[in-house]
Amino acid sequence: MSLNSTVLFHPPYFLLVGIPGLEKEQFWIGFPFCIMYAIAVLGNIILLLIIKTEPSLHEPMYLFLAMLAFTDLVLSTSMLPKMLSIFWVGSGEIGFLSCLAQLFFIHTFSSMESGVLMAMALDRCIAICCPLRHSSILSVPVVVALGSLVLVRGVLLVSPACFLLHRMPFCQHHIISHSYCEHMAVVKLACGETRVSVIYGLFVALVVTGSDIILISVSYTMILRVVTRLPSTEAQLKAFSTCASHVCVILVFYVPALFTFFTHRFGQSIPPHIHIMVANLYLLVPPMLNPIVYGVRTKKLRDRVVLLFQQKGN
Repeated sequence: MSLNSTVLFHPPYFLLVGIPGLEKEQFWIGFPFCIMYAIAVLGNIILLLIIKTEPSLHEPMYLFLAMLAFTDLVLSTSMLPKMLSIFWVGSGEIGFLSCLAQLFFIHTFSSMESGVLMAMALDRCIAICCPLRHSSILSVPVVVALGSLVLVRGVLLVSPACFLLHRMPFCQHHIISHSYCEHMAVVKLACGETRVSVIYGLFVALVVTGSDIILISVSYTMILRVVTRLPSTEAQLKAFSTCASHVCVILVFYVPALFTFFTHRFGQSIPPHIHIMVANLYLLVPPMLNPIVYGVRTKKLRDRVVLLFQQKGN
């Protein structure tokens, strides 16, 4: 198939419907979504500025947190502005290439978020299980290399999915029953053979979430073994407290992510509006909660935020 004939099979644009079944309520749903996005942008920018300007925070935990904040900013910005234009203005049209670009950024940075959470779990594991060797094992170059590998993994795994979609004929089917260009939602519109795309999408999801969840589980199993052997109850509580915020963030990210993933493939009985709402919250709630959870739970960050606002007030 030539490039010219392939282009002819692409619709000039797709039409995103928003939340199927809640078209009349979408206008009001947009307001809490906008507030969540504003909190996410403000919170993550503050985190990035504090970590960048404070030399004492140039440690593995905070560098990983900066990566998480950057990922959250890209992830939420990739979908929320367009979603609000659907909810408030009814502007659901999105060009074919723009749709592929949105799909690329959403899935690449979802993969990166998962990878950063896994790296943070490894950081906690090394800090608690090998405290004396923590700084030598996780030096700044190693942290940067881990972050780069996580990003490269996402780009390399998601790019073929976009390429496969670009090669597919769509036969003028252009209505996407979703709020953003999600991989399986777009694949379902193709009128050609979609088996390769479906299998590849399943492969990527299982490789990313499967490997990261396994490594996170192993890390926390090792942490639990070390913590339960500590002689003092106070020391045990302190160790558990250090990991509590990270566990909360992990659950908030993976539970809706797995729900969305399995619903697309096996959850035909689940109403579409519930599926799409969870898919939207999956990309909005973690970016909003991460800076709040880490800002409140991490003393160094909390002190810097208080100091920042005191300086602004004077």
